[in-house]
Amino acid sequence: MAYRFTALIAWGLDDPERDDCLMAGVAESDDEEGFALMFMCDFDEPEAQEVSLGMDTHCLVTPDQGTAYGCVTEVHLDDDVLRVTLDPESLDDLGLTDPVVEALLRAPAEDLARMREVLPRILRYGRPEAHPRLIGA
Repeated sequence: MAYRFTALIAWGLDDPERDDCLMAGVAESDDEEGFALMFMCDFDEPEAQEVSLGMDTHCLVTPDQGTAYGCVTEVHLDDDVLRVTLDPESLDDLGLTDPVVEALLRAPAEDLARMREVLPRILRYGRPEAHPRLIGA
């Protein structure tokens, strides 16, 4: 059974002058109490050390700093739902029990537009075999 939550917050950050990395995500609230999905990647191409560590792809962070690289296998983004399918092997690292997470998108339209713009760029970062299937994104 998929984990479902309502995302009242959304963001997409992609300014190398102000941001440490490309970042997009959705969250239940703007505090650390609610569920959130935060997708990230570097601005620059992966370096040799990142490649050797398997960190040469997108990164997903969940609450309590659960973190996994290259773990997203599919993203389905339609009008009001973000459905993320994860590699089951990443669940322990992410602190999740189900490989499917669905966010009902209820954030402000402008914020959702930024998330929709930045998220596909993050998911196409790094080694091609780790790029997830994107549907509607």
